[in-house]
Amino acid sequence: METQKLTFDELCALSGLSSRTLRYYTQIGLIDKPIGQTRAAHYTSLHLEKALRIKQLTESGISLERIREVLSGETLPLPVRTKKPGQIEVKTHLWIADGVELQVSPESANLSPEALREFLQSVMHSYEQITKDKK
Repeated sequence: METQKLTFDELCALSGLSSRTLRYYTQIGLIDKPIGQTRAAHYTSLHLEKALRIKQLTESGISLERIREVLSGETLPLPVRTKKPGQIEVKTHLWIADGVELQVSPESANLSPEALREFLQSVMHSYEQITKDKK
């Protein structure tokens, strides 16, 4: 199986990184230096995979220092996404009783529709128990 050879310009184009950024990542050791020297130097699909991974992590707001740790094999906790002005988020509005409503973001809460229904039933049951005890 022949390894894909990429020029510096091809690596920039395929990764979506600027030449300046790619050179910087190589300089600080995040991306390996090209194979060979001068005009014969080339990059491989491994260079491209690493460049794409670094781009993905930086776009998620992860620092280059932390990216270095991740690339060396450390596990990466998922960053909490901060809300931005204009961001759209779909929420489910659950009506429990008069004056009692619950707003849930199923995606953020990691709830399937079935789990959300079960949750609603539990909340409604708890509400009924509390109001029964007060009467």
